[in-house]
Amino acid sequence: MPSLDYSVVERWIRAVAAQYGFSVGELNYIFCDDDKILAVNREFLQHDYYTDVITFDYTTRTRVNGDIYISLDTVTTNAEQVGAPFLHELHRIIIHGLLHLTGQADKTPETKAQMTAKEEDALRHLHL
Repeated sequence: MPSLDYSVVERWIRAVAAQYGFSVGELNYIFCDDDKILAVNREFLQHDYYTDVITFDYTTRTRVNGDIYISLDTVTTNAEQVGAPFLHELHRIIIHGLLHLTGQADKTPETKAQMTAKEEDALRHLHL
């Protein structure tokens, strides 16, 4: 398990969800390694590559519910590549998964830029 202030992160997740008109129901963050996320990607999405996050959306109306797999190996690599602290990158990925559950997409260059802006806005409101 990563070294997070879980009570602060929980309040932050709830506040970001509320900003998009959602409450938080059952939300499971599964922290894993690259091997596990690759296996999940292959089994459920038929994708044969590593990724930092996979979100399974079970949201109902305005209540976010889901399972969010996060590869701590890939988060570490991403942090190194962008020159960011590990915890900053981990928080970004945590909120990225939540944003998907609120309906935010990132498949096109335009929606990816919007997602990045929303991640950055959310990170500005994280008070550790």
